[in-house]
Parts: sequence; structure tokens; C-alpha cells
Amino acid sequence: MTATERAVELAVAAARAASDLKAQEIIALDVSEQLVLTDVFLIASGTNERQVGAIVDAVEEALFTLGSKPIRREGKAQGRWVLIDFREIVVHVQHAEDRVYYALERLWKDCPLIELPPDVHATGEGGDA
Repeated sequence: MTATERAVELAVAAARAASDLKAQEIIALDVSEQLVLTDVFLIASGTNERQVGAIVDAVEEALFTLGSKPIRREGKAQGRWVLIDFREIVVHVQHAEDRVYYALERLWKDCPLIELPPDVHATGEGGDA
């Protein structure tokens, strides 16, 4: 079983919203084979707590326009690691230091990557490419 089209659509929209706010290292993992609760983990980093919060707000707004509301959000007050559960996807926005420390990519390394479109800057660099 692979991630649903809806989950991929939401992941791409979330990735674009994060990229627009210069999020770094944006990746989407298809966790549908490993978890029953969700299909995709989207992981992105911010360089400081304020940027993490702004990325979270942008992701929520982008997915709301697609008719998806979070069923759970954790960690926003601290701004270090925010988890937003949209059912089909779970978005992790982490402070860059915490991203290195917790290394979610390493924990989920057996899950396939979902290819994100070229307009999503995985490194958070580049402007109008």
C-alpha cells in the first residue's frame, strides 16, 4: 500500500507553504506501510523559533484552503518541534538543531521518499527558481 493521492496532494501543498517561508531540508516520507494512522510524514526545519511558528501557520493555512484541518497540534508554544496531525499527513516542523538531534529521517529510513515538485526548495535556498 502506498500513500493516497489526497495525502500526497496535502504533502505537496504543505511543502510549498513551508518552502515559501524558507524552510530547510523539506522531505516527505511515505509511512503508509509502517503506520496505520497516517500516510505521509512531512519534515521541515526552521532556523529559529519564530520561523518554526511562521512555517506552522503557513502550512495550516495552505491545508485549510484544501479543506483539511488539524486534528492535533503539539509543541507550538515552545517553537522547537511542532507536530501537526492532519490525519492523512503528519507535519513535523523542527528547529534545525533539534532536527539534527532527533534525526527523524534516520528513524524512518526504510520508508520511501515522496518526490516533491521542483518549486519546493528542499534546502530552503533559492528564490524564484
